[in-house]
Amino acid sequence: MTEVIEKKLDEFFRGFSRAVRPLLMLDYDGTLAPFRVDRYKARPWAGVSELLTEIQRNCITRMVVITGRPAGEIAPLLNIEPAPEVWGLHGAERLHVDGRRELTKAPPNTQEKLEELHARLREDPLGGLFEEKANAAVMHWRGVAPHKAKIIEKQTRELFEPLARDYGLALLEFEAGLELRAGPEKGDAVNALLDETGSPEPLPAAYLGDDITDEAAFRAIRGRGLGVLVRRQPRETAADIWLCPPEELKAFLSRWLTACNAPQNNQIHA
Repeated sequence: MTEVIEKKLDEFFRGFSRAVRPLLMLDYDGTLAPFRVDRYKARPWAGVSELLTEIQRNCITRMVVITGRPAGEIAPLLNIEPAPEVWGLHGAERLHVDGRRELTKAPPNTQEKLEELHARLREDPLGGLFEEKANAAVMHWRGVAPHKAKIIEKQTRELFEPLARDYGLALLEFEAGLELRAGPEKGDAVNALLDETGSPEPLPAAYLGDDITDEAAFRAIRGRGLGVLVRRQPRETAADIWLCPPEELKAFLSRWLTACNAPQNNQIHA
């Protein structure tokens, strides 16, 4: 970790001395858990669930997972108690801690086109792994041989790009895949959560993510909190700092827990 990053972290965690409730927003795949070809086997890095459990039980931090997955997939994988709030489908779906679920639906003509696309890709997934979402169609080629992956990507773009152009859908690139999606992006979720705090003063807030789809969240939190890029190799990003998982990620979460447990914060309640 560089001296510049250490200085930014020192400044950020000093903000926990104020009597406010910190907001910790987290992507899942690639951030809390390493990628897996079978996404249902993507468990968090060793030690991460334990740290998040301690933070969650601290009763100071508001923890929210913001993910491209359907929201219901997170709790069984994350395995922390109590389970955090989850914004799924890049923010189109909201799963509250009490189990209430909200879903932003696409316009009828857009939804009809997505359902047609779902049916087509169920029949022929182009050699990739097709993932069907309520508001999106996703093609993965993680683990596929490079020459075959290029063919899958080319065919997927040829199918997705006209629909994105003609129906106002977002075409999202991510590591080893493409997503054609209706609805909000992660930056919209971050803005909504920050606005919900109702705090007239800036509060300690951070968003941790790894992929291109997290850049909207990094842009949204800039000037209102800390954007943290979590990945093995740095890249150009709107995030404020870069951490290499899992050790630097765990060090960040440990420091978050320590800051929350500081004496001046012991009387803060949810």
